[in-house]
Amino acid sequence: MKRIAFAVTGSFCTFSKIPPVLEALAREYEVTPIFSRVTATLDTRFGAAADFREKVAAICGREPLTELTEVEPIGPRRLFEAVVVAPCTGSALSALASGSAATAVTLACKAQLRNGGPVLLAVSSNDALSGNAKNLGELLARRGYFFVPFRQDDPEGKPTSLVADFSLIPAALAAALDGRQLQPLLLGAQ
Repeated sequence: MKRIAFAVTGSFCTFSKIPPVLEALAREYEVTPIFSRVTATLDTRFGAAADFREKVAAICGREPLTELTEVEPIGPRRLFEAVVVAPCTGSALSALASGSAATAVTLACKAQLRNGGPVLLAVSSNDALSGNAKNLGELLARRGYFFVPFRQDDPEGKPTSLVADFSLIPAALAAALDGRQLQPLLLGAQ
């Protein structure tokens, strides 16, 4: 069974989409969750951090990694065949584009790229077509990064917002493990 990391950053409005995806992935892969500090600690109107953590741990059969020291072995030990970041916020896009490895999620990505393995990003950002457009473009052009196909989620109300189609994560992961970008990358309106 292939081993993957599933990293979660703080786009809280998409958290309800994660458990079904994890359940599907856990049937095919050994899944290790990784949480950003924000994901691991903040209670929001979308739910309590502890409840989300408990649900993810139950699906994956292991507690999420949250500290730099917990993810550092990913590189030297070649722990995973792929790292999935879902959701991947604008902050995460920015950090990855600049090469920052200051969080558990970004260090996991850097370690995976060091080993030549794929990093799959499921973008969820209100400014992906404005302030983060340059970061999105930078990562689209870099080797090792793959994307879950995405669309504008509300072109009229939030014209700069993009969100990945989380139901496509399993197919996008299979393609990334095969060295391919799942197409089409840009999805039409829902």
